[in-house]
Amino acid sequence: MLTAEEIINYSGEPDLLKDRVILITGAGDGIGKAAAWACAQAGATVILAGRTLAKLEQLYDQIVQAGLIEPLIYPVDLEGATSEDYDQLAVTLDQTFGRLDGLLHNAAILGQRTPLNNYRQDVWDRLLKVNVTAQFQMTQALMPVLEKSNDASVLFTSSGVGKVGRAFWGAYAVSKFAIEGMVQTWGAELDGLGTVRVNAIDPGATRTNMRAQAFPAENPTDLKTPAEIMPAYLYLLGPDSRGVNGRSIKAQNR
Repeated sequence: MLTAEEIINYSGEPDLLKDRVILITGAGDGIGKAAAWACAQAGATVILAGRTLAKLEQLYDQIVQAGLIEPLIYPVDLEGATSEDYDQLAVTLDQTFGRLDGLLHNAAILGQRTPLNNYRQDVWDRLLKVNVTAQFQMTQALMPVLEKSNDASVLFTSSGVGKVGRAFWGAYAVSKFAIEGMVQTWGAELDGLGTVRVNAIDPGATRTNMRAQAFPAENPTDLKTPAEIMPAYLYLLGPDSRGVNGRSIKAQNR
């Protein structure tokens, strides 16, 4: 495995993800959009999953107009989707590609920034559904298709507040602690048994709409853009990270 600094500054081959099929949630904006674009540029067939169809269609057009491999669009509302919906997704991927080589769980919601004593139950339930339960259900449903790949990478999105609890981060922090635990558990269960690896990535302070919502007084120009943190994502989704499993990796130093 590369060192933390080498992962942050990773530079793979231009066609690093050639012939790979990679599904990305939250692909319409922010880090998900940057990841989809980076994966397409690296030769992957990208499945653009997200809630806002217009944003997915815009990214689809950009990828096609750049002469890259035509992506697929998969509209999904993680709050309302059921296990049956994910089972149908698995059938579709199996019939279309015969496998899935990468799954990036990027979509999440922030919820309230308030003390837990004041946290609304409906917001709590919605956030844990989107940030934890839906990601578990999707991964579980897609695992048989992932297992058909010679080298499959499942990548969940973590956060610094999922490692050390901080006041007022509420259900978001709890959800990221859950993601860290799920990655360690799933990684241990899969270790040495096949071709699927499961890891978490912490994007760090990045110039996104969610970051602006969480830190409205922060100057966004002081932060790295989503495109600037893609080296770590490409490393973990590509073949050079074979053997890296059950880990939590930082995409930048801060």
